[in-house]
Amino acid sequence: MKHPENIGAVAALQPDYMGFICYAPSPRYAADLEAETLDTLPDTFYKTAVFVNEDAETIHKLIDNYNFDSIQLHGNESPEFCESFMDKVVVIKAFGIDKDFDFGQLEPYEVSVDYFLFDTKTEKHGGSGQAFDWSLLDKYQMDIPFFLSGGLSLENLEEVKAIKHPQFYGVDLNSKFEIEPGLKDINKLKEAFDILR
Repeated sequence: MKHPENIGAVAALQPDYMGFICYAPSPRYAADLEAETLDTLPDTFYKTAVFVNEDAETIHKLIDNYNFDSIQLHGNESPEFCESFMDKVVVIKAFGIDKDFDFGQLEPYEVSVDYFLFDTKTEKHGGSGQAFDWSLLDKYQMDIPFFLSGGLSLENLEEVKAIKHPQFYGVDLNSKFEIEPGLKDINKLKEAFDILR
């Protein structure tokens, strides 16, 4: 999210989380977003800052400036790095999944994050609009809940609802629900919320 009017329209749909990309190479980069825009939002959802291999000082500064409630880390952040924010915000660590993904590499994060986010593995840290093979989720055996991301659309949300993994917590709706990067299609989101709720 990066356009104030669009942010307000999505907030009216009462999502549980709303993401703001703090990664300059992304076309969704919210560089010009005023802190006041977020200050006017209700406290009913988590304002989430999304980072990729950012330094700790910058992350702390943006959390303070924008009063973010959670952070989503999409880079090569270590368990120790993730854990350093847990007393301040909800920490979501993202991993790109493909058929060769080793879920065992998540074990060091067991006490370092609140949630995982499983996205389609790409070289661009998400936003690909492509889904991965969701049957791979059966290999995930840890107790930390996870979000599902990557290629979610109105065409496959019924399949998503059929996923019965005990730690499946939520979905990250992004590129298939946009008019352009960072501008959400409110009608598509309304339809998605009706399907998922």
